[in-house]
Amino acid sequence: MPPEKATQLRGVALALASFGVFATHDVLIKYLGGAYSPFQIVFFSVLFGFPMVTFLMMRDATEASLRPVFPLWTALRTVATVITAVTAFYAFTVLPLAQVYAILFAMPLLITLLAIPMLGEQVGIRRALAVLVGLGGVLIVLQPGATELTLGHLAALVAAVTGAFGAVIMRKIGQHERSVVLILYPMMANVVLMGAALPFVYVPMPGLDLLALAVIAAFALIGTALLIYAYRQATAATVAPMQYSQIIWASIYGALFFDEGLAWATVIGTAVIVASGIYIVMRENRGGTSTTTPVLRTRSRVAAPAAPRVAALLPRAARWQRPAEKPGE
Repeated sequence: MPPEKATQLRGVALALASFGVFATHDVLIKYLGGAYSPFQIVFFSVLFGFPMVTFLMMRDATEASLRPVFPLWTALRTVATVITAVTAFYAFTVLPLAQVYAILFAMPLLITLLAIPMLGEQVGIRRALAVLVGLGGVLIVLQPGATELTLGHLAALVAAVTGAFGAVIMRKIGQHERSVVLILYPMMANVVLMGAALPFVYVPMPGLDLLALAVIAAFALIGTALLIYAYRQATAATVAPMQYSQIIWASIYGALFFDEGLAWATVIGTAVIVASGIYIVMRENRGGTSTTTPVLRTRSRVAAPAAPRVAALLPRAARWQRPAEKPGE
């Protein structure tokens, strides 16, 4: 096997392992969500994640303050990250796992749309049609009019929108902001805001549930570390589609632990969303078809507030390098 192909395969294997860890992370969230508020779960998972993330941040030896270069964009991204965490955690606790993933998989579609006004991205007719088809897949999953849409569905949709918004901001400012700023501000905001809400929702937790929260934080960091190594081994276009493997884990875990079945609407809608997302990734990977490659550069996994953003920990050259343009395109 050629060395390049072997490296790509290692990247795929690492990405699949990463998203398997993240799926297990979500199972624990769903388990705890039966007894505790998402505010409490987010607060403790981020609190337990802080010591681990601190060791990563200590690697940044840049002599500079913690003041962001772009305060407004950093504040907006921080708010978006906090909202994404709470709404995604809530959705995981009240909806079937596969249904939550199906809705969150719409993020690449939303990133493509938001990149037009925010990044000046040029979107051709093919990618525009892919976005419309993918959003149609979301409607297939939700079945408005045929099924009762709940607060959980709204929460998942909000998480997809705010997650996409935060990802586009990351693409806009990430090349100029220090990694420690990109990591620290959202985590601090989660601790402060979730801590402020805690007195109103707190339920005493036995030791086993506190351990589960620590495991959530550890899994978030492990999943992120595996994803970082995956991006160092393989191209973004190879790694990015591996996120859709989470639907397999969701189906297995949902059946094993929560007695969840797969509705045909979820299966069909997910297939449409995944196909649209992969098509957008492939189009962005073709040089000359995207000016900013917003989806390809969205490397982090949504709904893991206890973990640092993947792009913030990659070398800047690997973080922002665009695919080479092909002749004639």
